[in-house]
Amino acid sequence: MAEEVAFEEEAQRVFDALDGLAAMDDPAAQARAISRVLKEQPKRNQQLKAIRRNYVLDQRAAKVPYRTIATQLGVSAGTVQDIERGYSGSGRDRPKMSRKKTDDDDPGEQ
Repeated sequence: MAEEVAFEEEAQRVFDALDGLAAMDDPAAQARAISRVLKEQPKRNQQLKAIRRNYVLDQRAAKVPYRTIATQLGVSAGTVQDIERGYSGSGRDRPKMSRKKTDDDDPGEQ
């Protein structure tokens, strides 16, 4: 429980800092600060995603079920599977999964 409080506090510090940008009084300074954050954010996102993926991979190597990991991370089991596979962002960048045809499939369906 103490770990959960710590991670919530750490996340809140980040949110508070972002809120601080929105609350700046000097529009020029605010715009410069936002520009700097936006410039750096993609690199930071990659780093944070890698840390999260390593956690998921470690948990999966320990045979922890997807649903358990999903609950730990506050995401869906499908998201955990995507993280494990190295997918992020929208589904349009993911390889198409081939679906095996079954006897239940309608031969007229495409």
